[in-house]
Amino acid sequence: FLQSGTPAAPARTILDFGFVPSGVYDTVAYYEPGATGILFNMMHAFLYVVQPNPFPEDLVIRVAKDKFGAIQSEYQKVSVIYYELGFVVCAALGLLFTVLLPLVGLLFCLCRCCNNCGGEMHQRQRKNADCLRGLLTTLLLTTTFIITAGVLCAYAANQNLSSQLKSMRRLVKSNLKDLHTFANQTPAQIDYLISKYDTMKQHVLHDLENVGVILGGRIHEELGKDVQPALDAALSMTGTMRDTKDALENVSLTLETLQEGTVKLQANLSLVRGSLSNALNDPVCSDARSSEICLNIRSTLPKLEIAANYSSLPDVTNQLDKVNEVLKTDLGQIVEKGFASFNDTPNLVTDQTRNIVEGVKVLLDDVGSNITTFTKLFPVHSTLTNFTKMISHTHSQIEDIYPQQKVFHVPLTLFIMFSFSGGSVVLPCAVWLCLSSPSIFWVCCVVFWDLTGTPLQPHVAVSLTQEATCSCGVGFSFLFSWVLMGVITALFLAGGNLEKLVCEPFQTRQLFKVLDTPNLVNSAWKNFIPGYLYNDPEMDLTAYSLYSNCKDNRGIYSALHLDKVFNISAFFNTSVYSKDVSRKFEGMKVDLRGIILLESEGKQNLISFTETGINEIDFAAYLEEVNKGVTRIDLVDFASQLDAQADQLSKGTLQTSLKGHANTIRQIHIQQVIPLEQSMSTLNQSIRLLERTSSDLPVSYVLAAVDAAQYLISQNATFVINQETEKYKQTIIGYFKQYIDWIRTSLALEVATCKPLSNIVDTAEILGCSFLLDSVNTFWFGLGCSTLFLLPSIILSVKLAKFYRRMDTEDVYDDMEIGINGYYNGYYKHLEGIQNPVMAR
Repeated sequence: FLQSGTPAAPARTILDFGFVPSGVYDTVAYYEPGATGILFNMMHAFLYVVQPNPFPEDLVIRVAKDKFGAIQSEYQKVSVIYYELGFVVCAALGLLFTVLLPLVGLLFCLCRCCNNCGGEMHQRQRKNADCLRGLLTTLLLTTTFIITAGVLCAYAANQNLSSQLKSMRRLVKSNLKDLHTFANQTPAQIDYLISKYDTMKQHVLHDLENVGVILGGRIHEELGKDVQPALDAALSMTGTMRDTKDALENVSLTLETLQEGTVKLQANLSLVRGSLSNALNDPVCSDARSSEICLNIRSTLPKLEIAANYSSLPDVTNQLDKVNEVLKTDLGQIVEKGFASFNDTPNLVTDQTRNIVEGVKVLLDDVGSNITTFTKLFPVHSTLTNFTKMISHTHSQIEDIYPQQKVFHVPLTLFIMFSFSGGSVVLPCAVWLCLSSPSIFWVCCVVFWDLTGTPLQPHVAVSLTQEATCSCGVGFSFLFSWVLMGVITALFLAGGNLEKLVCEPFQTRQLFKVLDTPNLVNSAWKNFIPGYLYNDPEMDLTAYSLYSNCKDNRGIYSALHLDKVFNISAFFNTSVYSKDVSRKFEGMKVDLRGIILLESEGKQNLISFTETGINEIDFAAYLEEVNKGVTRIDLVDFASQLDAQADQLSKGTLQTSLKGHANTIRQIHIQQVIPLEQSMSTLNQSIRLLERTSSDLPVSYVLAAVDAAQYLISQNATFVINQETEKYKQTIIGYFKQYIDWIRTSLALEVATCKPLSNIVDTAEILGCSFLLDSVNTFWFGLGCSTLFLLPSIILSVKLAKFYRRMDTEDVYDDMEIGINGYYNGYYKHLEGIQNPVMAR
């Protein structure tokens, strides 16, 4: 008999709360400068050459702790000078250039007025004049190209900043949109967390309503480890009783059959034996040849008789009657009743825990109400509504600024902070002309005359207007280039230091190390962020941790440690609910004493079975007779031998008689011996079954097992019940714990993810460093390169100008040879110093 419909203890359910609805943030805080990046890399390489020292973290911290006051200690002074050495040297060169260039220009003008420094209106032509003129032209052209490249570099930086206005507007708008998404999505996420309490509640209610199946099933399963074998053993005794009855009936019937059959067989064998003996009295047996055969046949006749005597065996009628009396009681039905009583454990548990279940259900409703009330205590919606209004107001103010910017489009070359695209062409071109006007004029002249094939004859000189243009260009350069160098130096000091002290440390995250230095902002504060926010500077909340958590898109609750303000963790404390649930289960008592595994009638039936007298049967006598066989000799072999011996006799009456007796013996074997052998086999099996049953009758074991199981249920089941009740209680508490853990995890990772905050920081870095500062630094890098080549350009221009100026006197040649003009030089030797007729007019 197998248990049917017995509930199995289910495995602990893993709750599925789904996914917290999350907003999609649009900002991609990443900037790729494109082709302009090559210029930026050149500028960064130059700054690295100027300032190869690592970020002075210790020095910055010391200066910050001094509230950015005067650097007083010698160590700080030396550190600052060492770090700023490259900038100081470059700034000193720039200032030297700024001071000396106007002075040199003034001296140059005075020198020219005194007909020196290229001001003399007379020159001597030499043989290498053409070569020198070509060299000066090449060098001037090279410096002009370098100056032009520098100006174009500055123009590209200016244009890059102007072109990034749209990107800047898009980034700012995207950041504000993400803040809107953050503010609008957070209330919905919090409502989602609260709503999932019903999911947990439904699982708890399901387990409470099925307490019999779950808790009762577990108790049933644990107790069944002892009860099941005991009842199975008792149930198996019903089969043993039926098998014993069948065996006794077989013994009784086969014994009667064998007794009757052996009597008949013995009579038939006696007749055959007598008939054969008479047949052997035939005269043929007196013959010498046949007498031996007849003698052999006669000697085997005594073996034709039965071997076993079953008439002396006692019958088993008494034992059979007692067994039948025992079987009048249906032990199987009694055991099945015990199974049914034990399988009713879940229903007993359901009935006896009804009050406990109702109490836990009330607790569930109370907890749900407390959660709803708790969330309403915090002004999340109102706070986020005000935050949304602030974002909208800020957005509108920023949008109002953009139309006004078009009015103030001033190129980077004048006011870098107000540089926009409208004026980014005129002033850089003016700067370029300022830098290169003296050289541009002469380079253009040389190129034009070389292309048109006009010979550069000494007497073919430029006009006074052209010469005045060259002098004006040089003067213009002397007048304004020192101002430009001053501006470049100022931009270099400001932009270079900002790049080295702000932008690079931000990219390497060293800036956060400085900000997170203990006692940096306030000597009494370890960390300034929690000090300002929560007046708890010892809290482990740093600028880098906040930035990193937001960069990883974690929840703002964990990133800002908002549990200091909204202590949700204290409210959602597992131990609180564990105590409440445990308190409800304290009164749980499950009494299984009403379960009766085996009634007294069944026990008495088992005892009566042991008193049927099966063990009093003489099994040895039965087995002894059974082992003897039916006849002393195999009748089939005897008949075959008789046929063979008859064949040895001469044909006649004796031979025919012997063969007839052989056939008769075969018939006796078939009709009587074979059925008796089958009965003997049945008797043998039944006797051996009864012998095994009587020698190993497990009634005492069954009764002991049933009594032990009954004692376990009635007296010692408390331990099992308490153990399984504790597991069931922990399952209920586990649902609370899963919900609370899910809330904590969601608050830390999914609710109000603060990616927009890190995006604002990254956007500020892109706008300040990549858009503005890189453009400013590339601007002064290009103009500085151009300005450095200004002096070589002026010198080369002045040196080249004398080859094309109109002189007061004719040129005189040194050697008596034909010059490049085809005149005989000696003819004009006496004319040295003669006034130029053209100039005379």
